[in-house]
Amino acid sequence: MALAFSPPVQAADLEGIRTHQAPDHTRVVFDTSAAVRYTVFSLDNPFRVVVDLKQTRPKRGFQAPTPKGDAIRRIRLGRRLGGTHRVVLDMAQPVRPKHFTLQPIEPYGHRLVVDLYAPEAERAPRVLPTPATERDVLIAVDPGHGGEDPGAIAATGAYEKDIVLSIAKRLRDDLRAVEGFDVVLVRSGDYYIPLRRRTEIARQRRADLFVSIHADAFSKASVRGASVYALSDKGASSEMARWLADRENRSDLIGGVGPVSLRDKDDALASMIVDLSMDGTLRASLDVGEAVVGSLSGVARMHKRRVETAAFAVLKSPDVPSILVETGFLSNPQEARLLATAAHQRKVASAIADGIRGYMLRNPPPDTAIAAAGRRLRHTIGRGDTISTIAARYRVSTGILRAANGLSGDTIRVGQVLVIPTGS
Repeated sequence: MALAFSPPVQAADLEGIRTHQAPDHTRVVFDTSAAVRYTVFSLDNPFRVVVDLKQTRPKRGFQAPTPKGDAIRRIRLGRRLGGTHRVVLDMAQPVRPKHFTLQPIEPYGHRLVVDLYAPEAERAPRVLPTPATERDVLIAVDPGHGGEDPGAIAATGAYEKDIVLSIAKRLRDDLRAVEGFDVVLVRSGDYYIPLRRRTEIARQRRADLFVSIHADAFSKASVRGASVYALSDKGASSEMARWLADRENRSDLIGGVGPVSLRDKDDALASMIVDLSMDGTLRASLDVGEAVVGSLSGVARMHKRRVETAAFAVLKSPDVPSILVETGFLSNPQEARLLATAAHQRKVASAIADGIRGYMLRNPPPDTAIAAAGRRLRHTIGRGDTISTIAARYRVSTGILRAANGLSGDTIRVGQVLVIPTGS
């Protein structure tokens, strides 16, 4: 059934069409110069989604873009009677469209968003069964922003969403290099996920820790340094923390989620109940945050050398300890250049991984392999590893590490596997 929305106050120009491919849907964004009245409907044989834009015309020189991904085969435009322009999305398979408009918010103007879901993507998420045997510690790593929401933009043109995705993937690889640890990436490509959905993914996968990675900006170019945040149960620990939380919590508007906060009238009550159940989770979040601050301060300049607190929406999980790592400020020219380099991204990711591993080895979840009595970890030697750095990473002495692996000296090679004795 076609749905029509309130008429615009003036004719609009179609300024652009952008597509983003997510794991469960394809997003099509129509940038317009003013609010638009529109209809959306589907056709079969062949599969098409039709978007009629009333009293709208393409701007001069406009051309239909080549869609990203393989869900949309082609985008076609055609003029209709009465000032309507029709956009036809030729689909590879049947889809179920959902659509909404968004009011202007920096860096975007008016937008019509059409999300195209495959029928099977609408099913309820699968809840993983409780494992019968010892399991890996599972870390949910969330690269901030994505897709419609670029995050902070450096003077060089670099996007926060790209930098933090690169750091997150390096963090995943670093953590997985150690037996007993596994990682789920909340976002693995260039697409947007609503803030609440990010924490839901961590909870559905039964993660032991949620880590959100960011690289923000401030109004003063002189502000710099990395920071680690946990959720505040009373108020932000600094004006900067409050400012950053407010900025990040607007991401759902920028990312094009639609009026999410208005769809469920019980959201406010649910948030109050959640807040009351979080005391233990907050304590664990602060402790793992301190561990990450300690390791991160060895490779990056720190904005504050302690865990700060603020009301970040992505940290509000009642049963998963959660931290947010600001890896630096893209508004600072020197830090922006540094964060764009692969070498610094590796150092930051490795430091975050060291802090997480150190905390988990000291506080292992009871049903995990690393908590089992007498369990030994294994580490695969990577480029730049030394006996001393590996010993420091796992909080063991170099002598015990050598003895556990029958080493008479410090000579090791890339690809070699070392046994890591725990409880030493």
